[in-house]
Amino acid sequence: MEPSQTPRSSIAIPVAIVFGFALIAIAIFFTTQNEEPAAQKANTPEQNEGILSSTPKPVTDMDYIRGNPNAPILLIEYSDYDCPFCKEYHNTLKRIMDEYGVTGKVAWVYRHFPLGQLHPNSPKISEAALCVGSLGGNDAFWDFTDLIFEERELDEATNVTKIPDYVETVGVDVDAYAACMNGTEMEERVSASVQDAFNIGANGTPYSVLIVGDQQAVINGAQPYDIVKGIVENLIGQLEGTVQTTPAQ
Repeated sequence: MEPSQTPRSSIAIPVAIVFGFALIAIAIFFTTQNEEPAAQKANTPEQNEGILSSTPKPVTDMDYIRGNPNAPILLIEYSDYDCPFCKEYHNTLKRIMDEYGVTGKVAWVYRHFPLGQLHPNSPKISEAALCVGSLGGNDAFWDFTDLIFEERELDEATNVTKIPDYVETVGVDVDAYAACMNGTEMEERVSASVQDAFNIGANGTPYSVLIVGDQQAVINGAQPYDIVKGIVENLIGQLEGTVQTTPAQ
């Protein structure tokens, strides 16, 4: 059974917080557009400028969240288990959560965006992760996700023959897992997640959306730890009133 999480409370964020994002030296832009772009063909990950064109689907109890689900800063990541950029970025976000997740101020949602044309096994790995989460809960999902990224080299594909071992390691019954994988529910959920990524303009992995109150922005590509840390600290400072939120005259 997947974890049940309380709905995220809405917090009032001053419009001036937009200027705070502008202080960060990264290709990150706000938008209030409502049009959904046409689905794009996913390409290899790039760190080009990305503009959010549509809002991600709301976070529900079908999502897997690391950290406080009611955190004022929410990061939704669209990722591919076999993407080398995603492996690097996964380590970055784990460090961020070790520092800021424990305070309850930042939460991380993992969503699936397997680029099957580049990484043929990644859609099935995403299905495996969802089966693990369905059977073992939120912690099992994240433990399994960590194992997938940790147990391969940067430019290597996941050794799928080891997946049953990972399933057992995180405490999920292997026979129940096999039965889950024989169904179609997780394949449909992965497809819906991929469509959600296309709808918001993602064309590569990793692709992240930062949400603070009713403001949102894109972090495109595997931005390094120092950049992501700077963004998070700036936002926390604005929320706490310790960082200037208006542009210099």
